[in-house]
Amino acid sequence: MLTILGFAMIATFLVLIMLKKMSPIAALVLIPALFCVFVGKGAHLGDYVIEGVGSLAPTAAMLMFAIVYFGVMIDVGLFDPIVRAILRFCKADPLRIVVGTALLAAIVSLDGDGSTTFMITVSAMYPLYKRLKMSLVVMTGVAAMANGVMNTLPWGGPTARAATALKVDASDIFVPMIPALAVGLLGVVVLSYVLGRRERKRLGVLTLDEALVVEPETVLVGGGSVTKPGAGSAGTGTTSAGDDGDDEGFQGLDPDRPTLRPRLYWFNAALTVTLLTAMIMEWLPIPVLFLLGAALALTVNFPHMPDQKARLGAHAENVLNVAGMVFAAAVFTGVLTGTGMVKHMADWLVGAIPDSMGSQMGLVTGLLSIPLTYFMSNDGFYFGVVPVLAEAGAAHGVSSLEIARASLVGQALHMSSPLVPAVYVLVGMAKVEFGDHTRFTVKWAVLVSLLVLVSGILFGII
Repeated sequence: MLTILGFAMIATFLVLIMLKKMSPIAALVLIPALFCVFVGKGAHLGDYVIEGVGSLAPTAAMLMFAIVYFGVMIDVGLFDPIVRAILRFCKADPLRIVVGTALLAAIVSLDGDGSTTFMITVSAMYPLYKRLKMSLVVMTGVAAMANGVMNTLPWGGPTARAATALKVDASDIFVPMIPALAVGLLGVVVLSYVLGRRERKRLGVLTLDEALVVEPETVLVGGGSVTKPGAGSAGTGTTSAGDDGDDEGFQGLDPDRPTLRPRLYWFNAALTVTLLTAMIMEWLPIPVLFLLGAALALTVNFPHMPDQKARLGAHAENVLNVAGMVFAAAVFTGVLTGTGMVKHMADWLVGAIPDSMGSQMGLVTGLLSIPLTYFMSNDGFYFGVVPVLAEAGAAHGVSSLEIARASLVGQALHMSSPLVPAVYVLVGMAKVEFGDHTRFTVKWAVLVSLLVLVSGILFGII
């Protein structure tokens, strides 16, 4: 009975959030609470939740302060020179533009927010693609795959969810996976090179008057100009030289925004490098590192209290959404574990898997993560499926950490899932039909995911 109720709870949760009948946070709380009563253990719900919240507090803290930290770094202009350098690198060469798209999306993805990544990437690259008549689905596909690989950062979502669901440390999942993820990111760059060569061959040799950012406000393309945000009174892009106006309305990194701190650029760069180094070397727990980093970044860049409050307020929505999700997940995982549902479901799953495959649960999890993270949300996969796979793997001697690492494999494809809100920001700003983006991207994203999986196996990580 517990097996049936467990699968019924997961199915109910997935259906409701896929049909958008409930928000993930509400579903994570209400559905398990209801099923806890069905199981006859409603009196213990409080104990399950409190225990879950206590175990998830460090993960929530890490996500909260990581979002604040990288949000502040974008505000103060840490990534502005990188954006300008990539635009200079691209010039008018389709191959360079596609590779530059991958690099820019990967770098901006450090903030852990897909919507921000896509807004900045499309704002910077769209005018070039439009002027050179390049395929816009190449831009959206490359950006989505680069962001998908980088989305596995501990503060990006999937790693934190895996750590939350399996009650393991996020750094123990992510740090060993770095070589495999690096190969995956290299695969995206190589793929962008191949796609760029295809675009160059299709369009031929192009000669433009200029394609460099000669001033912060203006990008000269083909003798005309694309005015960057900040040059006009409204801060939106305007075009000339006979453009059809499609470039209007795209805002990138405003070169005149009041939050810029050019005098502190090297301090912020050194602080970020130090923070990432400390995370990789595990000098301190990741939540402590980002807590200290966010506090230091705010204090140095915005010494006046009203400015600090304004920056915190600007990023409050992202912080609340992510932290709320983590604490709501305490109810789901607490009920699933406390009632014994996950154990009964795992026993059933173990019985369904041939003994010859039991020791390969890492491989099985990696393969399953590719379609499952596309057809369901990360919440559904990591909180509903991964714990069951981990229990099944444990019965065959496969550690939870190995299952957690394997569960990250499908993220390159996941970022193009119709269940990911950020992908609608991407295709909407790029003026690409979602169906066109899907048809182009899925095959390449699956290839990148398989590359990560094979690399993980060869490196002995999975």
